[in-house]
Amino acid sequence: MNTAEKGVVRFDNVGLRYGTDGEVLSNIAFTLYPGRFYFLTGASGAGKTSLLKLLYLAQRPSRGGISMFGSDVITLPRESLPAFRRRIGVVFQDFRLVEHLSAFDNIALPLRVSGVREADIHQPVTDMLDWVGLSHRAEARPATLSGGEQQRVAIARAVIGRPELLVADEPTGNVDPDMALKLLRLFEALNRLGTTVVVATHDVHLLRKVPDSLIMRIDKGTLSDPTGALRYPPRREFGDLPS
Repeated sequence: MNTAEKGVVRFDNVGLRYGTDGEVLSNIAFTLYPGRFYFLTGASGAGKTSLLKLLYLAQRPSRGGISMFGSDVITLPRESLPAFRRRIGVVFQDFRLVEHLSAFDNIALPLRVSGVREADIHQPVTDMLDWVGLSHRAEARPATLSGGEQQRVAIARAVIGRPELLVADEPTGNVDPDMALKLLRLFEALNRLGTTVVVATHDVHLLRKVPDSLIMRIDKGTLSDPTGALRYPPRREFGDLPS
């Protein structure tokens, strides 16, 4: 079975509970395929953020199986997790920028962690700052940025390394509608290069902005499949990121 058939991520009857409380996720089963754009939607408290934590390996499930990039992540040695996480771009709802670093250096961080030469870092980071409209704020530290500007830095940092999987938790929640659409177009461009994209949102208007997207809806910790997102979809044509 090739990678496209197996998918990038596979959940098999996954459950998640915190402590001794009841399950916040129950019997979650799906496959995410290469080159697809998924929206994860549901009411506040439905389980979106908990599911995303499993996707970016911040949380282990209480039961069930998860495979990612062809490997069983449940039995993956702890020392192998950092390398796995570098294949995943994450946009956190609370940004998680490094406070003592400039916007430029926050965006450059994934490249530096991956061992990219300094000579090869300046141009892609500069291009990304331009794309998210922050060229004039390259040297600004997070404390001096507005919430929307911090969000754009966080998104640029998540996509700068062209990850195999992008996971975004309410990525347009702190920007105006025009910037929200521009950021979605950035996600689409990355998706056309082959990155599997998962955007969690409660904004139903966003779902209409990406025509080829698939929707997974979560309600009280269980998934439904209104657009066939959990079945094997055809691959998309790949293209280039905007310059």
